[in-house]
Amino acid sequence: MTNRYDILIYNVRIASMQLNQSPYGALTSNTLGVTDGHITLLTECQTPDELERLQQMSDNVVDGKGQWLLPGFVDCHTHLVYGGNRAEEFEMRLQGASYVEIAQRGGGIKGTVEKTRRADDRTLLNTAIKRAKRLCEEGVTTIEVKSGYGLDLDTELRMLRVAKSLEQHLPVSIQTTYLGAHALPNEFTDNADGYIDFICNDVLPHIASQKLADAVDVFCETIGFSVSQTERVFACAQHYGVPIKAHVEQLSDSKGAVLAAKYGALSVDHIEYLADSDIPMLAQSGTVAVLLPGAFYYLNEVQKPPVDALRAHNVPMALATDFNPGSSPLASILTAINMGCVLFQLTPDEALRGATVHAASALGLQDRGVIDTGKLADLTLWDIETPAELAYCINGHRPTAVYKEGKHV
Repeated sequence: MTNRYDILIYNVRIASMQLNQSPYGALTSNTLGVTDGHITLLTECQTPDELERLQQMSDNVVDGKGQWLLPGFVDCHTHLVYGGNRAEEFEMRLQGASYVEIAQRGGGIKGTVEKTRRADDRTLLNTAIKRAKRLCEEGVTTIEVKSGYGLDLDTELRMLRVAKSLEQHLPVSIQTTYLGAHALPNEFTDNADGYIDFICNDVLPHIASQKLADAVDVFCETIGFSVSQTERVFACAQHYGVPIKAHVEQLSDSKGAVLAAKYGALSVDHIEYLADSDIPMLAQSGTVAVLLPGAFYYLNEVQKPPVDALRAHNVPMALATDFNPGSSPLASILTAINMGCVLFQLTPDEALRGATVHAASALGLQDRGVIDTGKLADLTLWDIETPAELAYCINGHRPTAVYKEGKHV
């Protein structure tokens, strides 16, 4: 046991998200101590003398007043660095314009690419701060941010740098993902293989040498990139020692998840069209299934991800906002949690684990997403009677306190 604690939080109910057979990983412990940004004490104080002794060993003491203490949320799939917005396209769609018509008028992903390329770093950063701040207000302490709206060397590198710099402005950890294979840029019209050459030969070496990305992602889909093109990017990422993630099976069963599992991907994301027969491969590879109900809702989809089969094979299911300008402009992890329950029939326990411990695993992070000794002290305090309230009520709650690595923010 440590001699001193930087902070001691007592009189709390703890939803640890540990896999301990209790709903929400609830603990009998009611007191938590933090030293050097990590949890170093979990104990059940039963007498005033015990509590007084611990308080004397602590530099800062917080009375949790019987509230619930949870891990900080992890939003493991976002695209929140981009130029402009697509509100006008939203209006056009509601007036009957098709996706093709919008694209022909300069909209869609390529429209965002043009706006992002034109935006300077300060503009990209300031708008990204506003978006990330909304997530942080709901208790998000780690955010994954993808590139993919530059589709050239300069803008993709700028996006990744801007994303990482969010850590200097907000109490949040940022994980960056290179998503160059998001769409085909105008410079490579009708030459997808040439663009994959460009990614592998020109961009990935820069990203790897400068350590700008914590993972590499590919949109493997009928309107994205083929399985063979995706494998070329995966093999290149593997060569440079960069972990793999994958947008797969969102619109069709292209077998991108099977390929991702073969390469030991951290996660497969969207997966509405994932075949039940392919799920054992995910279980074997330890790949996390990331569910993105915001895009499902926003695009008015009907094909749901195979939650029952994922559950039956014990594949961890994460939840994320997929915050992006086109298909999921969702700046609320709590709403994503509610959507996961209402649209995909997750239990509140599964949904909250999906935005904490399993979301952390989807990023390859084993030091957070759960309250346990040795873990980062990324914590949120909530004035609720049961953790289920966070999934049940839309826009009804904000944390009464957030701690990032043990510091009250």
